[in-house]
Amino acid sequence: QVQLVESGGGSVQAGGSLRLSCDASAYTNKSAYLAWFRQAPGKLREGVACVFTGTGSTRYTDSVKGRFTISRDNAKNTVYLQMDSLKPEDTAMYYCAALRAYGGLCPLYPDGYMTWGQGTQVTVSS
Repeated sequence: QVQLVESGGGSVQAGGSLRLSCDASAYTNKSAYLAWFRQAPGKLREGVACVFTGTGSTRYTDSVKGRFTISRDNAKNTVYLQMDSLKPEDTAMYYCAALRAYGGLCPLYPDGYMTWGQGTQVTVSS
C-alpha cells in the first residue's frame, strides 16, 4: 500500500517555527494534489494547506494564511510545510495526504484523499 512519510514535528514555544516534510516518493502519480491536514484531540480533521503539483497553485485555510507556507520539490517528490509564528492552537497531529488531480484548485477537505501518512505531532506551548 502506498504510504506517505511525514517528519519534522516537535515541540516549540509560541512564536517559533517548524518545517514539516512529507516524502511522497511512493506516490507515483505525476499530477496530484498534495495536502497537509491536522487533527487536535476531540476535533475534526482540518485542511491546512494544499498544492497542485502540476501548476504549483496553493490554498490555505484562513487561520494559517501569512504564517504557513506549503511548497514542493518535484524532483524529490517531497512536500514541505513551513510553519512560522506558531500559536498554541496550532497544536495537533499533522498529516500529509495525496490525491490524483482532476483539475482546478486543490481541495482542503479530507474526503477524497485516498493516500495518507501516519502523522507527525506538533506541540506549541504558550
